[in-house]
Amino acid sequence: MARCTAPIKGHRTASARAACPACGGSRNYGYSNYGYNSSNNPSTSSYISSNRTSKVSNSKPSWSPTGSSVVYTRAEVRTLTPVRKNIEKRTTLPDPRDIFLCHAWDDRGKIAKDLYEQLVSEGVSVWFSENDVPLGSSLLREIDKGLAKSRIGIVLVTPAFLNRIRGEGIADKELSVLLSRDLLVPIVHNTTYDELRNVSPMLASKSGLSTDDDSLEIVATKLTELVNI
Repeated sequence: MARCTAPIKGHRTASARAACPACGGSRNYGYSNYGYNSSNNPSTSSYISSNRTSKVSNSKPSWSPTGSSVVYTRAEVRTLTPVRKNIEKRTTLPDPRDIFLCHAWDDRGKIAKDLYEQLVSEGVSVWFSENDVPLGSSLLREIDKGLAKSRIGIVLVTPAFLNRIRGEGIADKELSVLLSRDLLVPIVHNTTYDELRNVSPMLASKSGLSTDDDSLEIVATKLTELVNI
């Protein structure tokens, strides 16, 4: 029998519910799959109901288009709201890009490229080093220019990225600039905030998006809605 993942992972998002082998996206995602009927115990039922609400509590941000099916948690709305306000102030940048994609060099042909292509497919303009650094030019100078004309920066936090910033490479320099402004959204992939906190407490203090909670496509859609003016 399939086992519900709610007691371990929670069902904070629609995609998390859909990924559960027991619930399969159903709204009826209680603990009946464990052979326990909480309705027989009013106090337990009340606790479970409260716990469910805290896990799946959602909110519609003001910038999300009418009719959008994307589900945001309240924590995501709180985190992204100040970023959105700064985006709205940066609409007059010369030759602007919507997003500056900060990533580890090792991820350039893998997850970074996948995220870049997903964003571009949704009409987002992205500064991506693989496409925006001309041959023979100064990488650091091009990064400076890319940061200056981008509305926000996203940091793709992967195991490779954590290794890079431990070594204080170029990714660390990009991160330092992005951390100095409230224009930063971390995207955590194949790692955890605990691991990030061990390397960069400042970056870990900024809640963002995670591919553990949403598919890469949903993450890209949330970023698209965030930067669309």
